[in-house]
Amino acid sequence: MRTVEGSLDGSGLRLALIVSRFDKAQVIDRLIEGAVETARQCGLPEDGLDLVRVPGAFELPVAARRLAASGLYDAIVCVGAVVRGETPHFDYVAGEAARGISEAARDFDLPVTFGVITADTEQQARERAGGEAGNKASEAMLAAIEMATLFVGLSPEIGSDRP
Repeated sequence: MRTVEGSLDGSGLRLALIVSRFDKAQVIDRLIEGAVETARQCGLPEDGLDLVRVPGAFELPVAARRLAASGLYDAIVCVGAVVRGETPHFDYVAGEAARGISEAARDFDLPVTFGVITADTEQQARERAGGEAGNKASEAMLAAIEMATLFVGLSPEIGSDRP
């Protein structure tokens, strides 16, 4: 049996970090810090990470699609925060961001990870941006690096020893 798995060695990778704006800059700043620090800890070279800013979480998928289509990246990390309000706006934005990011990954056969905080309150968002609940952007960066290195091992030759 052959086992193929990724690693957290980002030394040979090129990634994009797409970040949406959010009313509370401290949340986004902490998410960016977490993702960048994680990339560095995994050995991603300084010039191996591009930061792309978009207006909001709704715009993350189209930016991910454009970057994926470029062929320049081994993985893409999408980061943002959507906090539930008094209208159904949250449901549309969070749902469409998740769906679009997932579609970009499938359509371009590229790891595109979801580091978007979906929270009921601003306090919950802060907790998920480096507080008690960890840093969701850091987690998304780890997943992107592991998936990108996994894809290197998933060459077209896998299973070619079958008759």
